[in-house]
Amino acid sequence: MSDLITTRFTATSTAADVLAGVDLHGIRAVVTGASSGLGAETARALSAAGAQVTLAVRDTAAGDEVARAIERSTSRRPAVGRLDLADRASVASFVRAWAGPLHLLINNAGVVTAGLRRTGDGRELQFATNHLGHHALAVGLHRALAAGAAELGGAKLGGARVVALSSTAHMRAGVDFDDLDFIRRDYDPQIAYAQSKTANALFAVEATRRWSGDGITANAVNPGGIATGLQRNFSPEQRASLDAARAAGIFSYKSVEQGAATTVVAAVAAEFAGTGGHYLDDCREAYTVPDDASLAEHPHGVKAWALDPERARRLWTVSDRLLAA
Repeated sequence: MSDLITTRFTATSTAADVLAGVDLHGIRAVVTGASSGLGAETARALSAAGAQVTLAVRDTAAGDEVARAIERSTSRRPAVGRLDLADRASVASFVRAWAGPLHLLINNAGVVTAGLRRTGDGRELQFATNHLGHHALAVGLHRALAAGAAELGGAKLGGARVVALSSTAHMRAGVDFDDLDFIRRDYDPQIAYAQSKTANALFAVEATRRWSGDGITANAVNPGGIATGLQRNFSPEQRASLDAARAAGIFSYKSVEQGAATTVVAAVAAEFAGTGGHYLDDCREAYTVPDDASLAEHPHGVKAWALDPERARRLWTVSDRLLAA
């Protein structure tokens, strides 16, 4: 644990604290799911520091409203682009429309379902949205990120950076490569969500291995427990599980400003320049725990299955194949 990357920021730090004195003029950033909650706050904080931000959202009317609010508070108006991560055509359209370098890709968007839902092409919705859509987006924007790493991103950020939002929920389950879409096993929405959040962390591991030579690194973050619109589709069982975890002291709620802080640390902190494949929690790198470790004992750890290089390589290969089908 002594080799873990730490920062001066803590669980109570805000995104504004992390960005105090940071100049992001000339930096171009995409934040997915930025029409509310953590994404909107992340976009606001980056804009306040001078970044040129694009809100990649499913509901562009809501995105426009957030963009206007950000402009009122920062005097900088983010762009808004339509992106439905569960729709491969929408992801491809967003990628085609992007022009020029990209320095920061914040894969913030996420979905939680109370029961089994599938995309138009038959994929389980949580895995398809939270992981596959972001995988396709990052791969599609790889050239833009490489170009960003070669210019201002290299000077200000140590290269281009990708941030993948994971969750403590990843500790419930790894990736079931034999049944990603719950064809054979009974559907449990909490296990499905956990699988997608483990996949987010594995993406960061393999993206860094593949792309660090291009000046691109990726890290996964756990923003902590935040009351956002993500919980609007919770079933009674999911709400009960969350309440029990809170009562057991596994987590306490953060504000949206505090939740966005760990994302911003991964995006801009000097301590994470040029290094990736890490899982951050409370603004620092989390310690690794065995796959059979309990969440109650290690609420701030990361399961070994979420950082395993072989699983990460396999997931990338499988993801490419599913997206090409």
